[in-house]
Amino acid sequence: MPLNTIAKAVGTPCYIYSSATLNRHFEVFQAPLVASETDHIICYAMKANSSLAILDLLVRAGSGFDIVSGGELYRALQAGANPRKIVYSGVGKLPHEIQAALNANILMFNVESADELERIQQVAQAMDKVAPIALRVNPDIDPKTHPYISTGLYESKFGIDIRDAFAVFERAKALSHIEVVGVDCHIGSQITRMQPFLDALARIKTLVQDLQKQGFQIRYLDMGGGLGIPYDAEEPPLPSEYTQAIVERTRDLDCTLIFEPGRVIAGNAGVLLTEVQYLKQNREKRFVIVDTGMHHLIRPTLYHAYQAVQAVNPREGAGFVADLVGPICESGDYLAKDRHLPEVQQGDLLALMSAGAYGYSMASFYNSYARPAEVLVKGDQYALIRERDTLEDMVRGERLPQFDGD
Repeated sequence: MPLNTIAKAVGTPCYIYSSATLNRHFEVFQAPLVASETDHIICYAMKANSSLAILDLLVRAGSGFDIVSGGELYRALQAGANPRKIVYSGVGKLPHEIQAALNANILMFNVESADELERIQQVAQAMDKVAPIALRVNPDIDPKTHPYISTGLYESKFGIDIRDAFAVFERAKALSHIEVVGVDCHIGSQITRMQPFLDALARIKTLVQDLQKQGFQIRYLDMGGGLGIPYDAEEPPLPSEYTQAIVERTRDLDCTLIFEPGRVIAGNAGVLLTEVQYLKQNREKRFVIVDTGMHHLIRPTLYHAYQAVQAVNPREGAGFVADLVGPICESGDYLAKDRHLPEVQQGDLLALMSAGAYGYSMASFYNSYARPAEVLVKGDQYALIRERDTLEDMVRGERLPQFDGD
């Protein structure tokens, strides 16, 4: 399906996803677990990309979901998710969100603090329900990734310090409407080495064994997500290498393994298609100005992340070094800095690669720009799965106040 065809029909900017790649990535992750006859649940991390059409595709593939909000719970259920394959992470769960998750009968809550444990107890008791929980344990492992996406260090807001975990497990065991069913660990995102995963697992495994010796029925070991993908020259472990290493080291625990892949499923299954608007050169630099930017793909600005750029219809020529920038009134609005770009002219289409994860899900209305359309491709067909926002969409819900005396 040529990107030109989609651009003519839908316009730019737009996100375009490959259903074949999404299915293939899920299967590549799951196949080694099936082959090894390992009890497991794959819970796709919805924060990577929560578009309903993608969730529906993954439900059909057999996926569960890792959610971090009541809104993600709603989306998962709308997509037909099996609630018994939903785990609820996140540090700030609100009472009504906990209530909704209990009503949905999700598999378990990944509890991130002692205070959260008490709140879940209160909500469950008021509903006369028993809440299944795992504690998210922070093993103090440095995953050697960007500090904004490192979540397993002691200074992180996530999880419970492993040194305090046993006491919190004991407290959970004593609560009337809490059932301890698992242990959870997640150390970060875009991790490209195996060793941080193995170091974390070694510490978590010791904790699980100690808990089991003390009579805790630990049925689930949730190793989170975080496996990286190649954006540029990275060579992260293959999903098979990653899952095999976890399986081999946990066979004696008699636990169902839970994995929360997000980026590794969706990241390289999508592109952000954009059109060149202007070419500009001052005394210092060259710029290629396009119709998308940090409001649609914030990773380069927020994480100094690399996104590959490809010309949809390559032109002859050696190209040139320039900044690829968007229309937003911020100096931080860039998609590539000092990058050797292909030869382009006004009106040309560029594809920003590896944009299937943390693209649309982090998009905004900043500068009152509409969010892009989303398109799913299957074979030689494509479908619009989210319409481009209209000007009316941007102000929906806003009201002009009416005060006495105005």
